[in-house]
Amino acid sequence: MADRIDVAEALKGLPLWRAHAGDRPAITRSLTFADFNAAFGFMTRIALLADKVDHHPEWSNVYNRVEVLLTTHDADGVTQRDIDMARFIDTAAAGLGAK
Repeated sequence: MADRIDVAEALKGLPLWRAHAGDRPAITRSLTFADFNAAFGFMTRIALLADKVDHHPEWSNVYNRVEVLLTTHDADGVTQRDIDMARFIDTAAAGLGAK
C-alpha cells in the first residue's frame, strides 16, 4: 500500500488542481477543450497510461469538458501515484490546448 500524502502538501506542486470538497481526501481538476474530439482524445491518452500503471482516475465528460478526481482507494487518500498522474494529466492537457 502506498503512503498517504496530505492534500495541501500534494497541491503545492500542482497549481491547477484543487482539494476535493467531498467526503474523502482527493484532488480535482476541471478542464475545457476546444471540442468533444479534443476532450475525448485527452481522455484516451490518460486512459492508456492509467491502464499501464493500474491507477485510474474518476472522471466525467460532457462535450468539451472533463472533470477529473484523483485518489488512491487502497490508501484512502492522496499518494504519490496521484501526484504523478496529475502531472501527466497537466502535460497532456497543455499539449491539447486545455484551459
